[in-house]
Amino acid sequence: MVLNTPDIEVDFEWAVKLNRLALDIIGLWPKIAKNPREKLLCNLRVLSVFLAVTIGVLVPSIHALIIIRGDIMLMMDNLQFTLPAISCSIRIMIFWWKKEAILPIMNMIVEDWISAHENAQERRIMIRRAQTARIIITCAYCLMGIACAFIIVLPGFFGVSMRLTPNITDPGRPMPLQTHYVYDVTRWPYYQLTFVSQAVYIILAMMSYTGIDNFLGLLIFHICGQLDILKDRLAHLHEYVNWRDMLRICVMKHIRLLRAIDIIEDTYNVTLLALFVYFAILFAFYGFRIMSLFDEGNDLSFFHLVYFISNVFNIFAHMCLYCALGEILMAQCNKIYSAAYDNEWYLADSKDARNLLPLLIKGTKPVYLTAGKVFPMTMATFCGLIKTSAGYISVLHTTRN
Repeated sequence: MVLNTPDIEVDFEWAVKLNRLALDIIGLWPKIAKNPREKLLCNLRVLSVFLAVTIGVLVPSIHALIIIRGDIMLMMDNLQFTLPAISCSIRIMIFWWKKEAILPIMNMIVEDWISAHENAQERRIMIRRAQTARIIITCAYCLMGIACAFIIVLPGFFGVSMRLTPNITDPGRPMPLQTHYVYDVTRWPYYQLTFVSQAVYIILAMMSYTGIDNFLGLLIFHICGQLDILKDRLAHLHEYVNWRDMLRICVMKHIRLLRAIDIIEDTYNVTLLALFVYFAILFAFYGFRIMSLFDEGNDLSFFHLVYFISNVFNIFAHMCLYCALGEILMAQCNKIYSAAYDNEWYLADSKDARNLLPLLIKGTKPVYLTAGKVFPMTMATFCGLIKTSAGYISVLHTTRN
């Protein structure tokens, strides 16, 4: 990935800098290693983060879940961290495995920024799409900072825990997460070391979780920008003097974008399935918690209430964003088919008009992201998931009663 001019390098850096910030630290940013030593160091960083999240967060959380099984409220308190930790471990493992497959897409992004500097309108389209991705990434980092303040800062510096703290898993000194260890965490310095290690593991998990998610947004919005450019070219194809060459370029670009979408789908479909499952579970638990507040009265403090609302909003917005990305991608691909069909192909020679057939044939097949190659990531799927999860809220409420 070599950039030719300083201006192109500035644009590319501006577009990917926020994404690379998190992924580069944990060694998951897709780049060509300059030497075997650099590749080894990246792999060691990824392995360290994966073991930290799995052994430092996931195993103690599952241990605590086994101990408090049967108590719905404590289980809900546990699962709101355990399920994302499981999802995070899956994301790291899959993205690490698929990182090499994403390298051609990163090279494509560089090539697209180079080409955009030859056309001011195309550059404006790419900057507009990249700006949308940057806004989403900035919001994600802000949410990550707020979550760290609630989970780590308040308990560590002010002694205010955001969790239910029974004597079963918290013998007098609560941790940021509901965990259980084989040693006595209340003794000095075990408590301090365990608290600091949990804080570090939580930050690493959030960086991995958010970074991999944001990278999907970067790829989707870049491809949508290229589809916008392709749509404009097809709509004004008859205005080009060398329109036959331009048509050939459009067909090749369309095929290249479809291949990139296939790589993204192959990389993220299992990750999206894990998100699909744990969102349904947590949404049902949060709905049950809201009903419990109405039944038993609001016994939550201000900080607990704000934390609870922010959690509900975060998971809701997160799943909605994934489905919105899939919806946007599908809509953009459909516009390519419409632009090719609305072109004045009937005025061209039949031999030249046949060159539009690849665009028309591929445009008839819907293009979308899927959760485990089962559920399409669209807003209709999101609404169906909300309806299904809401049905389980009444089941949990009846079970507790």
